[in-house]
Amino acid sequence: MTLHDFEAVERFVAGTVGPAGQRAFYLQARDAARLLTVGVEKKQVAVLAERINDVLDQLAPLEAAEPGAPGGAPEDGAPLETPFDEDWRVQTLALSWDDEGRVLIIECHDHDPDELGGEDEQAGGAEEPGPLAVNSMRVKLDPAAARAFARRSQALVAAGRPPCPFCGGPLDASGHICPRANGYKR
Repeated sequence: MTLHDFEAVERFVAGTVGPAGQRAFYLQARDAARLLTVGVEKKQVAVLAERINDVLDQLAPLEAAEPGAPGGAPEDGAPLETPFDEDWRVQTLALSWDDEGRVLIIECHDHDPDELGGEDEQAGGAEEPGPLAVNSMRVKLDPAAARAFARRSQALVAAGRPPCPFCGGPLDASGHICPRANGYKR
């Protein structure tokens, strides 16, 4: 198992590549020694930002100032650092709060950590399964940096295609078949 631990992360952002409706979403972490870019789904970014705000509102409301405000992290509107390759695709996200260190911990895994034991212990075949090549990333953020990450992520998700006023689904430039209108224009 490869764990990429970002104790002193210099930059942790969500970003996209591509036009609205065809965007690929990424999380990118950089420290003094390395740059890591992992692929995520739009829904994962949206839920992660929402949960980060919930945790900060409950556990660190005074420390989690808005980006650009006094005590807050600076706003980061820069694009993802290039060139990059997707190091892996995130399957599982975890979020926790370290009360002692007063930091938020975000973990990204390319697997389900609960299922690792079952695949290593398979029996019944003549061949023994080899060790699984799994990747994980752990990023520690202070409350102000976590709030800035959440705000940027929410803006990123909202910057997609506009929603249909009837069904709420995304409108395509090529047209939209609205289930509320049975697919027909009135």
